[in-house]
Order: sequence, then C-alpha cells, then structure tokens
Amino acid sequence: AQGHGAKGDNIYEFQIEFLQPVEPKPVCRVTQRQLNITVQKKESNWWERLTKQEKRPLFLAPDFDRWLDESDAEMELKEKEEEKINKMKIESRVPKDPFKHLKKGYLIMYNLVQFLGFSWIFVNMTVRLFILGKSFYDTFHTIADMMYFCQTLALMEVINSLIGLVKSPLLPTVLQIFGRNFILFVVLGSLEEMQSKPVVFFVFYFWSIVELFRYPYYMLSCIGIEWKPLTWLRYTSWIPFYPLGGLAEAVCIVQSIPIFSETGKFSLGLPNPLNVTIQFSFLLQICLIALVLGKVLN
Repeated sequence: AQGHGAKGDNIYEFQIEFLQPVEPKPVCRVTQRQLNITVQKKESNWWERLTKQEKRPLFLAPDFDRWLDESDAEMELKEKEEEKINKMKIESRVPKDPFKHLKKGYLIMYNLVQFLGFSWIFVNMTVRLFILGKSFYDTFHTIADMMYFCQTLALMEVINSLIGLVKSPLLPTVLQIFGRNFILFVVLGSLEEMQSKPVVFFVFYFWSIVELFRYPYYMLSCIGIEWKPLTWLRYTSWIPFYPLGGLAEAVCIVQSIPIFSETGKFSLGLPNPLNVTIQFSFLLQICLIALVLGKVLN
C-alpha cells in the first residue's frame, strides 16, 4: 500500500508465511483509521502459532482483546455445539401443526376475497360519483348486495379469533364486526327511508377505504411478506378514516331514531310477557353513546 509516514510517501508491504494453508482470497475493509484484512483458515483447527517460523516477526503484535488460548477456543466451540443441540431439542418438542398450510391457504383466500369485494365497492362508488356524476341517493340500491356479502363474510373474523387462528383480540373484533352489521342490516337494511340518504355513501366509502389496505396487508403477512408502503398505508389511513367512519355511523343512527320512534319498528309494546314498553329508539340512543365511547377509547 502507498501511504504517508514519518519519512514521507512510501510503499508499505509485508509478507507472512502462515503455519497452515489459508483461503486465497482475504476480506479487506478500509476504515478512516486502518485497513482490516481478515484471513480465513482452510481447516478450522488449532494452530500452535501463526507463522511457520517459530520466532514471531517484530512487526506483529497480538490483539489481546480477541486473544484465545487452546482451552478457551475449545470451551467456546463446546458452548456453540451445546447451544445448537439444545435448540434442536426445543424445536423437536414443539408439535408440528399438520394443518398449517391448510390454515394459511384459508386465510390467504379469505383476505383476497374480502380485498376484491371492498375494491369493487370502492371503485364502483368512485366511478359512479366522480366520473358518471351519479348522486349520493342511490348508493344503497347499487352497492348494498356486495356490502351485505362482505360484512356477512366478515363474521368469520370472529370465529378466526375465537379458535386462535389469528392473533387479533376477540372483544375488539366482535365490537367492530357486529357494530358494522348492526348499522348495515338493522339501521339501513330495515328502513327504506334511510336507504336514500346521503350518509349511506359516506358510511360505505369510509368502510371500503380502510379495508382496501387492511386485507392485502393481512394477506401478505400470511406468507411472510412485508411491503413497507402498504404497511404505512394500512396504519396511516386508519387515523383519519376510522373516526370519519365512526362519525358517519353516528349520523346514520341519529337520522334513524325519529323514524324508528314514528314507526315503532322493533319496539316492544303492550301487552307482552314482561309487561313493559321498550322503545327501540331508546336502545339506539344507548348504542349511539356506546359507539362514541368505543371510537374514543379505541
């Protein structure tokens, strides 16, 4: 190597004749302070000394921070072997799941179907509103069938969590799925007066945007793939659209309360075995409070 030393610019070189054969291509790494050259032995065994000549060259100095004598080297090798054996024993004790691939295939297909369903909803709503210029008022009649399918299928997420197929906590999953299905099937599906309101568009649109990133994220996770842009979108899109979806659901309940009060639908009137009157609109008010608290705490 050429370098500038005490006597100016010079060519520096040295030769070492090792005790036993080494790999012909050493690994070199240059730092600001020094040049590191790593030379690998051809056979991993103990050398009595570094060089063939018995007397150590004057320019060689051992690095005592990394120094090992023969007993230390044997102990280190023994520890590594024991660690490897213990690891193999632990792995052999863990029972292998014969249905692992079947479960993974099911989860991939489930998330793929949900992704395709919510993608259809999102694209259809976007094209109808922003390209074809359709109004908000016919959203339910054009989208409801696919939303019914996706949200009914989403009940499988409760079962998946219940049997331990996925790591999602059970209670938040139940609240999320049954909360949405309550809005879809009870509040919107049972009242024709609600189906033509603009709020339906926002409920469906915010739901579909969140699921557009959530399901492909889960699908790729099943096969051990992490796509960082998708991970960022999955957790970032949730920040604005989850509360916006909750707000749209709350508006939906508020607008339905007078209709349920007027029609008396699902209300418990007299006479009945309990001899009490329960207005469904009152239950909706409790659901509204629970919805708001749930979104805040979540």
